[in-house]
Amino acid sequence: MSRQQHGVTCLVFAAAAAVLYIRLRRAAQTRGEDGSSESEPVPRCIGDGVLGAIGNTPLVRIASLSAATGCEVYAKAEFCNPGGSVKDRVAVRMLRDALDSGALRAGGLVTEGTAGSTGISLALVAPALGVRCHIVMPDDVASEKSATISALGASVQRVRPVSITHPEHFVNVARRLAAEECSAHGHGAAFFADQFENTSNYKAHVDTTGPEIWRQTGGKVHAFVAGAGTGGTLAGVASYLKRVSGAKVACYLADPPGSGLYNAVMRGVFYDSVEAEGKRLRHPADTIVEGVGINRRTANWALCPQLQGAFRVTDAEAVAMARHLRHADGLWVGSSAAVNCVGALRVAQALGKGHTIVTVLCDGGSRHVSRFWDDAVLQQHGLQPPPRGTELDSLLTHRAVTQGEVGRAPN
Repeated sequence: MSRQQHGVTCLVFAAAAAVLYIRLRRAAQTRGEDGSSESEPVPRCIGDGVLGAIGNTPLVRIASLSAATGCEVYAKAEFCNPGGSVKDRVAVRMLRDALDSGALRAGGLVTEGTAGSTGISLALVAPALGVRCHIVMPDDVASEKSATISALGASVQRVRPVSITHPEHFVNVARRLAAEECSAHGHGAAFFADQFENTSNYKAHVDTTGPEIWRQTGGKVHAFVAGAGTGGTLAGVASYLKRVSGAKVACYLADPPGSGLYNAVMRGVFYDSVEAEGKRLRHPADTIVEGVGINRRTANWALCPQLQGAFRVTDAEAVAMARHLRHADGLWVGSSAAVNCVGALRVAQALGKGHTIVTVLCDGGSRHVSRFWDDAVLQQHGLQPPPRGTELDSLLTHRAVTQGEVGRAPN
């Protein structure tokens, strides 16, 4: 062998050895010190305090609903946020935007009128952003919500349920308190979060929830469905998904009893028969469901793109779905999440097999123990969960009865 050939041979062996070394190093990094094998190294994920733990929630496949419909039914597990609900995203965005704009200054007071989840989220993140928190809520919501807010260090004021036009409505009380604080101590001393009209709510979902769903499904999502209270989640997610997909993602509303949103989508008018004079029994609607449903056009709802349809969801359906998810899938969810999952079931049935449907598990069942998950309270509302193991059958059967209530929005 000539000296030149010998040199070439050495180079070939050296290159092969380098390749082998790189492969062995990669394998060693993947296996880990204990020799266990993994498909890829586990990345380090470090969040900056409680704020860094908000968002990027799992997208979970609901196996039972997927099997029953022939679709892939997924839900954003928002109860995995540190405050236990989707409202963590909204609370952070509203407060950061207020601080950035000067509407609230460090050490100031944030007030909010809420049925619970937003109050919990604001109470959680306020200290991390250097502000104080005061929550006003109706006294007929689940008691564990106000107890949680107090435990988080915020002050809570419970008021009787009255019409939104009444000065003592919980939203109006919270707004008035912020105005009085600013009058006494100057601009920025207090900030009324106003989740219904504050479009930072909508932006939180355009910028985080929507992109997460698109990324987690690999862009393969056919439909999104959710209920609406403030309208921020549905409007924000729908806006993002329609924009990124070229309007190919169909979006739907799931609406509980007494809410006027179903008619707003299907007929262009905010009205429900419960609102007829002499029929209203309580505010905001005659329902066991908390957190979704409304009878007015909010600033966040106004940003919602045209929806492809809406589905009415009864209290009985929400109760049946919640019990089914607990028994069949191990998912313990709140009332609004149950409404969303009924909506996902209806969308899957309407579109047919082979579609990917996404909804939102707004919160878990722990903040609904004293109402939605209390059988005695359900009985007071004339509700009785179906026998265990038959809940999904009752939902599938009930659709034949309510099919006339399901429709597509006019073009």
